[in-house]
Amino acid sequence: MADLIITIDGPAASGKSTVARLLARRLDASFLDTGAMYRAVTLAAMRAGIDLNDEQKLIDLMQKCEFQFSEQAGKMNVCIDGSDVTEQIRSTDVTANARYIAGAPRVRDQLVQMQRLFAAGRRKIVTEGRDQGTVAFDDADIKFYLTADSSERARRRQAELQAKGIDENLEKIQEAIEQRDKSDQSRTVGPLKPAENAIVVDTTNMSIEQVVEKLAGYVKEKCSKKT
Repeated sequence: MADLIITIDGPAASGKSTVARLLARRLDASFLDTGAMYRAVTLAAMRAGIDLNDEQKLIDLMQKCEFQFSEQAGKMNVCIDGSDVTEQIRSTDVTANARYIAGAPRVRDQLVQMQRLFAAGRRKIVTEGRDQGTVAFDDADIKFYLTADSSERARRRQAELQAKGIDENLEKIQEAIEQRDKSDQSRTVGPLKPAENAIVVDTTNMSIEQVVEKLAGYVKEKCSKKT
């Protein structure tokens, strides 16, 4: 396992992916985007025409498919059976259906093992998701939990979509985010919640740069105490 593990959990559009990537770059650490793993399984299931509520078929699919995850320039590259699907997993359909994968306990168990395997060969790693500090890496050195008002998170998500040429209604985006929050928080396995020893950071009125700076400060303080 890595010598330094930093987890960043939080709800959708709280900024954790961008922050984790930038923090990893700043610390010269590897970056693990666990959402890409869930999306990859989602895309594979959609392409295979599998009922996303059928957990056994999802497990069978994961055993048949070859999933490859690699990091390059702070970005998680994803391949399914040798085919690059890094861009395809970010489609709105995949995003909407990923909740089925996240809600399947045995599928989550498999994905947690994949996450730990990814981290095993790296010296330092920053990993982000919904249950990184509570389940996947419950013994992590430093745990963060990012949050923000749902209205602010909706605004951020809308800006991301507009940058890609996609025009979505702000109210609908906020409604979808709040529904995702309820789904993530109420599931029986790996529910979305801060780890008991997590540092909670409200990013509502903070820029990405300010959040990264704040987290880097915590990391520096923690590491100096260890030495």
